[in-house]
Amino acid sequence: MAKKEINEMSFLDHLEDLRWHLIRICLAVVIVATLAFIFSRFIFKEIIFAPLDMTFPTYHFLCNTANFIGINTTFCAEEMPMIIQNRTMAGQFSADIWTAILAGFIISFPYVIYQLWKFISPGLHNNERKHSRGFIIISSILFFIGVLFGYYIVTPLSLNFLANYSIADLVDNQIDISSYIALVRSSALASGLIFELPIIIYFLTKIGLVTPEILRKYRKYALVVVLILSAIITPPDIASQVIVAIPIIILYQVSIYISKIVIRNQKRKEKQHV
Repeated sequence: MAKKEINEMSFLDHLEDLRWHLIRICLAVVIVATLAFIFSRFIFKEIIFAPLDMTFPTYHFLCNTANFIGINTTFCAEEMPMIIQNRTMAGQFSADIWTAILAGFIISFPYVIYQLWKFISPGLHNNERKHSRGFIIISSILFFIGVLFGYYIVTPLSLNFLANYSIADLVDNQIDISSYIALVRSSALASGLIFELPIIIYFLTKIGLVTPEILRKYRKYALVVVLILSAIITPPDIASQVIVAIPIIILYQVSIYISKIVIRNQKRKEKQHV
């Protein structure tokens, strides 16, 4: 579509274009979710319920680390002190459906980003599109790294803390399946979205809402927000919050650098047009 045609598109035309992109996104998620539903037994056994096994890689690493330092830790326990149960008629079926939908979204994320990019890119100049060709790849890589971080770091730390937290010996941890899956889902998905911070800063800088100076000025406030986010997606112990906060702080610093590059390129283009 030519630039002129894009500029002449009415508001309703843009809405119609967006509608078709959203339809394609939904179709992709549904198709992948259907496949995930077919293989749901494997997904639950090997992925969803894997952090309940104390042979999970994260527990094994933390146990060895604790033994090397010479401290006692619950990461070396033989089993997780909790039982997963279902207390509603449609509980397991609902868990199956929503897990399939989540898997569908995560796996099809590159296509989701591609469709959103197809909607945004016609409004950019040719040179802007040229320099943004790696957008889909970079966004997808950051998202998948975030999901893996949430699954292998946030989820096991949260499970271990909450499963071993006790107010009295009389209380057993019999966790409803929906509560357990919600923890795994929120940990993985929230981390994946948080890792998209550099991409978000890139676009905010492009439209003039963010500058490196603003990011540096409000860095200390951003650190507070980071700690709050870490507290939300992790158990309320300092070690877990610090582990989660570190990559977010690194991403914030990377975002400042990205914003600086965008501003520098914009100034260079302005000089070339003078």
